[in-house]
Amino acid sequence: MTANPPRWDLSNVYPGLESAEFKAATAGHAEQVAELERFFDEHLDRLGPETPVGELAPLLGETIDRFNALFEQARTIGPYIHSFVATDSHNLLARRLDSEFEMVGARLHQLRTRLEALAGRLAPVLDEVIAANSSAGGHAFALQEAARQSKYLMPEALEGLAAELSLSSTNLWSNLQGVITSQLSAELQVGGEVRKLPLPALINLHSHPEEDVRRRAYEAELALLASAREPLAACMNGIKGAGVTLSRRRGREDALHAAIDRARIDRPTLDAMMAAMQDAFPTFRRYWHRKAERLGKERLAWWDIWAPAAESKKAYTFAEARDFILTHFGSFSPNLRGLAERAFDGGWIDAEQREGKRGGAFCMGVRAPKESRILCNFDGSLDQVSTLAHELGHAFHNECHYRAGKTTLQSITPMVLAETASIMCETIVMDAVLAETTDPAEQLNILETSLIGDAQVIVDITSRFIFEKEVFERRAGGELSADDLCDIMARAQAATYGDGVDGNHLHPYMWTWKPHYYSVDLPFYNFPYAFGLLFGTGLYAIYRQRGAAFVPDYIDLLASTGEGTAADLAARFGIDIRERRFWEDSLAVIGRKIDRYCAL
Repeated sequence: MTANPPRWDLSNVYPGLESAEFKAATAGHAEQVAELERFFDEHLDRLGPETPVGELAPLLGETIDRFNALFEQARTIGPYIHSFVATDSHNLLARRLDSEFEMVGARLHQLRTRLEALAGRLAPVLDEVIAANSSAGGHAFALQEAARQSKYLMPEALEGLAAELSLSSTNLWSNLQGVITSQLSAELQVGGEVRKLPLPALINLHSHPEEDVRRRAYEAELALLASAREPLAACMNGIKGAGVTLSRRRGREDALHAAIDRARIDRPTLDAMMAAMQDAFPTFRRYWHRKAERLGKERLAWWDIWAPAAESKKAYTFAEARDFILTHFGSFSPNLRGLAERAFDGGWIDAEQREGKRGGAFCMGVRAPKESRILCNFDGSLDQVSTLAHELGHAFHNECHYRAGKTTLQSITPMVLAETASIMCETIVMDAVLAETTDPAEQLNILETSLIGDAQVIVDITSRFIFEKEVFERRAGGELSADDLCDIMARAQAATYGDGVDGNHLHPYMWTWKPHYYSVDLPFYNFPYAFGLLFGTGLYAIYRQRGAAFVPDYIDLLASTGEGTAADLAARFGIDIRERRFWEDSLAVIGRKIDRYCAL
């Protein structure tokens, strides 16, 4: 069923971690960071609005060019190292190099902070400076955004201290969480055979057709996570405690404030979306009640949420998944199919499940060769086919930036728009599977797979948002125990899943293995997924109306996601994201799938 899922290949980037080419690249990058530090010291720190525009413009333009060169290098070296760390947490060389690169990254982060401060100082004359230099003019949005955000900076010395301390605090907490969860494994009997399964493989058994297997996998998962709860609680406290302190010292209203600004939306937009989502919870509970009926239960237990509607006759080899995705990507756009072919045939994908490899899935851009790399844990299920399409959507988004000649600074995409292409690609594939299937039982399974994903992104994401909000609020008053974190998680799940799931069988340890909680720079990396699903759903509805004429505008949107607010970019398609109506209309599309599911 899952014969020969591939491992990725990055040998076209560097020959190896110990190669002369890689060592030269990292040394050269560090030296260019040092050169930019000297450039700030000697030329930029003295600049202010009183400096003649004729002097400011070339200096700012040169600064932009230097930053783009450095980010080009960082977004080649960093993904290369991470490709080893993410697939083999036992690789001590990769982990050491990752730590060393993080030290240079902290210096680059501080330089970017200095650029923000410079843009803030130049705010009174920034428009004139931008108009007087082509490099600055090509990055007008980034510079103006930097000027706006500069008011949330601590004094330079404190920002520098925070960047340095991250190397021995928050970065290490994040790395520890990844190492711990990637090395957890348990023995489980499946199909008459006892196997030692890593945590990602246990999680994938959520969708096993046999309840006994699902239940035992769930119990083994909780036992594993409980065994690591104390160090993971320490990781959470370290990350969230630092986030609380930094938000306060930077003059933020709260931790959510920074997340909203980073997403390039505003609170009215977030409030409109979240309110529409919460109003839709009864619809999702109706779906779970119907599913419980099919399983012969009064309520779903947690281990039933991902259960297939019936034992599916269809399992995909990786080759079959490839062919199916290519066929239907081609019906949307030859460019999309071409990108996917390059990914499948060029060694861009690591799909094999194995111990030491991180769970879940992600896509990372690799700037120098203008490629991407995709990690997933392929098990032959339709869900994993959907996941693969989702991550290829991220790769296509990267491709749109590359083809449009966008620099790294022009390509920095807010998280809410980063999910646009992935949701579109996932929807293309799932709609195609449903359209091609005539067997009612298989139609039910396809709808089940789709609705499981929708429910996770709308309902479970809300539980994660509620959880994180309370953790931040309570962490401001002191450390939280593992019991506290489990209690907050369980209550958040009870508030969102409601009577759709048996309250005696929730997942209080969900906080332990979700990596999104463990980044001080990415608080609330949950609501962007909901935004992406609903925004992508709305765009797909427009595509269904306009057909092929939609695609060039869509590609242009993807190429421009680093150069506008979410509201301005959505307005290109007549979408007002501050109005509940748009979010309600997208949720209604999911509601119609639930109606169809309940009627089958």
